[in-house]
Amino acid sequence: MLPDRRHALGLAVAMVAVAAGARSLIPKSPLSAERPPITLTALFPTTFADWRVDDSLPVILPSPDVQARLDQLYSQVLARTYINSVGARIMLSVAYGQNQSDTTQVHRPEVCYPSQGFQLLATRDAALDIGAGRRLPVRRVETRMNSRAEPVTYWLVVGDVAAVNRTQQKMAQLQYVVRGLIADGMLVRVSSIDQDTARSFALQDGFIRQLLAALPQAAADRVFGRVASQPLAAATAAPSTHVTT
Repeated sequence: MLPDRRHALGLAVAMVAVAAGARSLIPKSPLSAERPPITLTALFPTTFADWRVDDSLPVILPSPDVQARLDQLYSQVLARTYINSVGARIMLSVAYGQNQSDTTQVHRPEVCYPSQGFQLLATRDAALDIGAGRRLPVRRVETRMNSRAEPVTYWLVVGDVAAVNRTQQKMAQLQYVVRGLIADGMLVRVSSIDQDTARSFALQDGFIRQLLAALPQAAADRVFGRVASQPLAAATAAPSTHVTT
């Protein structure tokens, strides 16, 4: 059986099980209430390795209607640009929500980039080697708006489970539903402006590894999920899905 079909079958079985006991499995308690509170500005360091926040760039605030929507969906959002000693820049965007129900799932770049006028060129799932036998599931998204090429790498953490595709995300949510818990969630996105996609992704990979190395274990587990502390079997990246129209 193909991996995608196995995932789909596993999800279907889990959903049937949940549906069969729906009354007793309605989550009642937020997972966030059982864990130390998150403050994104404190969780992500302003300087680490060869990176520091670039204060030379103006902070662009969203329009009032967009800000109202963000406030409705997420508990906190963070947007920063980091620069290193050779002038390379990485944009970091983080959205955290205390309730990752179906109506408040973290916002994916495949949705928000086109809404800003970007064209999606390709997407693919990958397993990023973050050292010590650990692989972080990430999604690569290639975007372009006019002459601006912006490759994106992002991942999700539902509770303490790293995920990237919707099947993984739903399975992670169900792990908490059966315990009567409402999972919190975080989407972490890094991007850079570069016509050379391979170079851009390599820069992002280094940034991600250095960020992980700079975080205390408890913080790393919140940002990267259990993958930050548990070795995983090697994963095979899914083939690219080209979406150019």
